[in-house]
Amino acid sequence: MKAMETLLWSIALPGFGQLLNRKYIKGIVFIFLELLINTQSQFNEAIWLSFLGRTYEAANIVKINWLMFYPCLYFFTLWDAFKDAGGGQTPYSFLPFVCSAYSVTVGLIYSFDVTIAGIFFGPIWLPILSVIPGVAIGRLLQILLLKWK
Repeated sequence: MKAMETLLWSIALPGFGQLLNRKYIKGIVFIFLELLINTQSQFNEAIWLSFLGRTYEAANIVKINWLMFYPCLYFFTLWDAFKDAGGGQTPYSFLPFVCSAYSVTVGLIYSFDVTIAGIFFGPIWLPILSVIPGVAIGRLLQILLLKWK
């Protein structure tokens, strides 16, 4: 239960899970990095515009140079908090987190050029949707590696 609680707080804001795990310096560093990347990339404004359906505006205001750092930081903080809280005891349990970081980064890269069924998802929704294949591929790799072990 503690691992799941920590994971969910980390999803809300990277660094919160570390604070719950009493890793105060690490938590403060992660919160600082999250706020730095968030403000420099104009991520919150892009989220706001995307939720209003204004995905082209979100794509125009976001600073991709900064936002590209976010997926790896985000998924690493999730994994770190989850692991420190006692989760991730199964071998290769890091793979869904790592594969999600990769797939969200790729989703972000292509988010400015891809439309699906005529819909432009933009730099928020396409990366969010990219979590699904990341988790699935990571979990599949974990299962396969455990079978071949």
